Amino acid sequence: MSRVYARRSTRRLAALATSAALALTGLLATAPTAQAAPPTPVSAATARTYLGQLAVRTEGSSTGYSRDLFPHWSTQYGACNTREVVLERDGVNVVQDSSCAATSGRWYSEYDGATWTVASDLDIDHVVPLAEAWRSGANSWTTTQRGSFANDLSRPQLIAVTDNVNQAKGDQDPAEWMPPRTAYRCTYARMWVHVKHHWGLSVDSAEKSALQSVLNGCS
Repeated sequence: MSRVYARRSTRRLAALATSAALALTGLLATAPTAQAAPPTPVSAATARTYLGQLAVRTEGSSTGYSRDLFPHWSTQYGACNTREVVLERDGVNVVQDSSCAATSGRWYSEYDGATWTVASDLDIDHVVPLAEAWRSGANSWTTTQRGSFANDLSRPQLIAVTDNVNQAKGDQDPAEWMPPRTAYRCTYARMWVHVKHHWGLSVDSAEKSALQSVLNGCS
């Protein structure tokens, strides 16, 4: 997960502005019915149970953190790395070239409700950001463990979303940031808890409170 940075194209900003305007009028397209998605997270009831099982600790320091300590976008098969696998999984009618790069397709960003047809407009979000994981216990892991976490396709940890939205999220936890599309917040909270529970990561008190608040409203 990278911090907000200045890379912005006029085309992308115009598209985002159009999406926002459509959302205000209730005309923004809904997710395609054929849309693929990350692995289904645990139910809200299970997420509430898992949340109660997570260790509650003051968030650790970022001292020593580097994205390089979480080797990511590793090769999954052939020429396909994790990013390209997620783009193909989360998109509709995705066409890939001989290098496995997505050359066309359609992607619906669950975080903000925008639809994209150019792969470069999408980031692959680590639902639990790498820096957040570091501060929650991953600082004591081996590099191999951190690489497995950063490329985890078996849990709901990776999702293709609008790049600007991903960059706005940065390494914030649910006490500081939630998807702007409120209809996805229950799913996001379930994903977050599922991942932290599987990987044995802790939560801080504000993070736990925010998650409880969301999950208590989810069926």
